[in-house]
Amino acid sequence: MAKRYKEVASLVDSTKLYAPADAVKLVVQTAKAKFDETIELHARLGVDGRQADQQVRGTVVLPAGTGKKVRILVIAKGNNADLATSLGADYVGAEDIVAKIAGGWLDFDVCITTPDMMGVVGRAAKILGPKGLMPNPKSGTVTTNLEKAIKDVRAGKVEYRLDKNNIIHCPIGKASFGADKLLQNYQALIDALAAAKPASSKGTYFRSITISSTMGPGIKVQA
Repeated sequence: MAKRYKEVASLVDSTKLYAPADAVKLVVQTAKAKFDETIELHARLGVDGRQADQQVRGTVVLPAGTGKKVRILVIAKGNNADLATSLGADYVGAEDIVAKIAGGWLDFDVCITTPDMMGVVGRAAKILGPKGLMPNPKSGTVTTNLEKAIKDVRAGKVEYRLDKNNIIHCPIGKASFGADKLLQNYQALIDALAAAKPASSKGTYFRSITISSTMGPGIKVQA
């Protein structure tokens, strides 16, 4: 492991800021594990997430997708439940499935619900919240438009949000995508983050941008 890492790390100049196109080519070269490594973007932003008006959170549909099979749970009743099933949601339920979650079941990646079901979903908030699975209107997972929500997730929608260190961590695809598709996804995410800049944020917004593969070194990118 250490030998392989040193070999790929030697390809990266840690003092250099790479142009985005060069950075994605390099990150593909450094993804040499025996599995299809995920490529992630890490952006340190010039905001203070402790301030309510400087939160950065939202979603973006990556044009080349995520490369991941996403398991979708929809919590709904009646016609909405029937619609979710017809749209290919992996799991559909109401009180029954919330009770199952309360018992420890978490075999899904995204939870979508309708506004009228939030009272039911709230019973599992203490479990869903810490796992980042709690439906939220800001991420489009509490909605009256289930068709759009499900299609967006299938198309490659990802959520971004600040961590406690004011850094965004977000996947932009798989190494197997190749440089061109990764660059498309990279630019879509950067554009979304730029559009989400809080009005109260002053000074340099993109403090640093780094991309890396699951097992590879960080590559610094020009903001």
